Amino acid sequence: MDKELNFTIGKFSKKTGVSIRTLHYYDEIGLLKAQKDPNSRHRLYGEDHIVKLQKIVALKFLGYNLEEIGLMLMDTSLNLSLQNTLLQQLKAFEEKKQHLDKVLKANSRTISLLDSQENIPSEILINLINNIQSEQDQRTWLEHFTSKEIADKVYIKSEEENLSLDREFIDLSREVKRLVGKPFHDPEVQELANKHLQVSLKYVGEEAMYAFGKLEDEQIGDFQSMMASPYTEEEEKWLDQVIEYYMVQNGMYNPNSNENNVK
Repeated sequence: MDKELNFTIGKFSKKTGVSIRTLHYYDEIGLLKAQKDPNSRHRLYGEDHIVKLQKIVALKFLGYNLEEIGLMLMDTSLNLSLQNTLLQQLKAFEEKKQHLDKVLKANSRTISLLDSQENIPSEILINLINNIQSEQDQRTWLEHFTSKEIADKVYIKSEEENLSLDREFIDLSREVKRLVGKPFHDPEVQELANKHLQVSLKYVGEEAMYAFGKLEDEQIGDFQSMMASPYTEEEEKWLDQVIEYYMVQNGMYNPNSNENNVK
């Protein structure tokens, strides 16, 4: 360290902008050791302390903890070790940023939905949040089995479009829970099936729907398993049967044919 010890801890704190409490702690753990005045025992600092503190502050800003910083400061090849660890830090921060982006997106949409909808059942709300969380996995799957263009059309929508679709799915989910168990031919039930297909088509789009028609049932099942459902097993089974009945009645599906497509 510099033999010119011109700063008491108070002056050093003001010059560097680092609190006295923090400087005490750095001294105690050996990260930035002050010199002690032999008479007063006060902590004293010099210009070399400033240089070292600047390194500490910079490395801390980059995300390193104090233990890592201590080891790095002892490394004579700091630049080499810094490059290697920065690459690891960059990857970790990118992953954190992706997670934070998902959280912010989920928060924003949930707040907007709660502002515009009253008494949303908790299972429906949690379902929407879970689907936002798994959206990237869904998109990656869709790109792999269809194309990037189709995946972009499904998942790149304006916030206004997403909120509108969320509201429609909330209304549909409420209707499913209200009507579950009613006969398939009931006019209200058939209207529910029609709305469900229309909203699904609006969300997915015709190109994706056509691409889904070419996939194996097992592949479609894998995709559906990524999407959280607000329904119980009983509700899910009833809804599937309602939609199948509707499609048969409207000539959209023939259970005895191998070539079934939504018109």
